[in-house]
Amino acid sequence: MSAAPLMKLTDLSVTFATRDRTVHAVNGVNMELAEGEVLCILGESGSGKSVTLRALMRLLPKFARVTGGIEVAGQNVLAMSERRMADFRGGEVAMIFQEPMTALDPVFTVGRQIAEVVQRHEGASRATAMARALELLELVQIPSARRRLDAYPHELSGGLRQRAMIAVALACRPKLLLADEPTTALDATVQIQVLLLLRELQQKLGMGVIFVTHDLGVAGEIADRVAVMYAGRVVEEGPVGSFMAGPLHPYPRGLLNSTVHGNMRGKVLTTIPGAPPSLSSVPTSCSFSPRCAMAEAACEAGVPAMVEAGGGRRARCIKIAAG
Repeated sequence: MSAAPLMKLTDLSVTFATRDRTVHAVNGVNMELAEGEVLCILGESGSGKSVTLRALMRLLPKFARVTGGIEVAGQNVLAMSERRMADFRGGEVAMIFQEPMTALDPVFTVGRQIAEVVQRHEGASRATAMARALELLELVQIPSARRRLDAYPHELSGGLRQRAMIAVALACRPKLLLADEPTTALDATVQIQVLLLLRELQQKLGMGVIFVTHDLGVAGEIADRVAVMYAGRVVEEGPVGSFMAGPLHPYPRGLLNSTVHGNMRGKVLTTIPGAPPSLSSVPTSCSFSPRCAMAEAACEAGVPAMVEAGGGRRARCIKIAAG
């Protein structure tokens, strides 16, 4: 009998209603994460990746409407009280945000911000919490860690701020770590250092990790499995190795073909034509068909179902269903 998943999304949908229109940002997402596994969610901006992560933490604005199911370690996240959520965030699930300069408080030292998390969730004394903060700064390999305890965020480089943000997220040893494009603002050299650090910490601490990115190279470096989102839906999911060897769905195939790599000198870069659809209404057919070279009339008949393709792979395309 297989173990229960650490995280499970069941038909998750998120809409944002304003006076002018309603945006259907996430549309019926089903997803699971096993303990100790790293899942990368890929897709263009506006595909619903970050909204899915924020729904997991219930960090969406009040005008957002969330339906479906969210379970973490067997707990119903949507049914939790605000008091319970305050313990849940940071204690059992933590998040690394995209830009640490805005996520970290500029008026408190890095050590104080890490220690505050430990005091809040574990009831530790200030001295004990500061000692833990020092351990965490050393864990994320910040040089001169003791001196950095008293540094303010603006006194650190982008790479060190991101490491400090990781230390804050790991302060209470969460079961699940959510990372929302944490390396986007970093240069290439620092980016690979942070990725390798995250993978090392994940293995050392045994955490489940959901990593949001639009960079296929990042996914190949850190993921066990990938899930590709387009227009608020998962269109392909599977192990990272077989995915990188050959995506099943035309959209991730286009993403892979439009990625620049070392042996492309003198070659024309293939791009995906058009732009993602407006999410002002729920798509009633294949959302990618207007941009797909393989599209046919049957693609407009309805939303394709996810089709199992063997080897833990599945994709949302009628060509796979026919094959």
